[in-house]
Amino acid sequence: MWPLASHHSFKINNYASEVFNVTSVADARSVVDLDSFLILGEGTNTLFVDNYDGVIVKSDITGISLQESQSGWHIRVGAQENWHDFVTWTLAKNMYGLENLVLIPGSVGAAPVQNIGAYGVEVSQYIQSVEAIHISTGEVHTIANDECDFSYRDSVFKRNPRSWLITHVNFYIPKAWQPNLSYPALADLKSQASISARTIADTVIAIRSSKLPDPNKIPNAGSFFKNPVVSVERYQQLIGDFPNLVGFEVDSGYKLAAGWLIECLGLKGTCCGDCCVHNKQALVLVNRGHATGDDVLALCRLIQQRVEQTFSVMLEPEVRLIGRNGLIDDVANYQGL
Repeated sequence: MWPLASHHSFKINNYASEVFNVTSVADARSVVDLDSFLILGEGTNTLFVDNYDGVIVKSDITGISLQESQSGWHIRVGAQENWHDFVTWTLAKNMYGLENLVLIPGSVGAAPVQNIGAYGVEVSQYIQSVEAIHISTGEVHTIANDECDFSYRDSVFKRNPRSWLITHVNFYIPKAWQPNLSYPALADLKSQASISARTIADTVIAIRSSKLPDPNKIPNAGSFFKNPVVSVERYQQLIGDFPNLVGFEVDSGYKLAAGWLIECLGLKGTCCGDCCVHNKQALVLVNRGHATGDDVLALCRLIQQRVEQTFSVMLEPEVRLIGRNGLIDDVANYQGL
């Protein structure tokens, strides 16, 4: 059995059968021979609530290559490169566009899976293609952006977790740059006569650092729930009952701030065992030291029930919750084995 506390940022000490490190495409092709496996990056968006009866597959493929064209930069990045380090690397080379996504934990290979996003930007806006092994065949595919089927915190890779092992991500960053200040937290920057990508990055780092606990100091898996999207009609009903409701208009209706819903119910600091709602950011659950998987599930269910009772909105976990047989689709009814 292989201890998993060091393989996910929530640091619950469950176990897996084995850890298999992929260092090459040849290694990746051998995953097809495994009976039961789970692909894992840095584990910042994955939480093991139980022992996992299978093999953890981790990519160790690194490296960055760069090609410049007249209009922009084409960058090929190994899946195991650290995401924040990659963003700061682009800024150091005066390549601007990813600055709103600074300080997001995790690896580059995990970024397209979750279609990570923050402060008005999603990574899919800059992904040209993803190189991945189709696990059932061992064939290498280069999957174009439109074939990745990106949507809010979702992709073809997330919906088919046993089908693809990402080896590299190809980015295109255009030289024509405009600051993205659409997110309300960045609105104050609009008053500045000129704004730089580094200023945006510094602002995002300051905001994230003030609100989100460092997983190296307080174990957590980042934002635990997705921001739910409701229809225009439902939003109008809610805003009538809750005038301070925080929501943002999107194509399909309104995206509500899940953290606001949780905080409105007075759930900051609420604990089930050693798993607690963070006292500064209601969207983050933390491990106070000795949290168990049962603690996490109990607190998740409590929050879901309270939010649904008050707002008639069901929150969905953004974090991948892993049980004995892999990804847990139905948190409410998961009992383990």
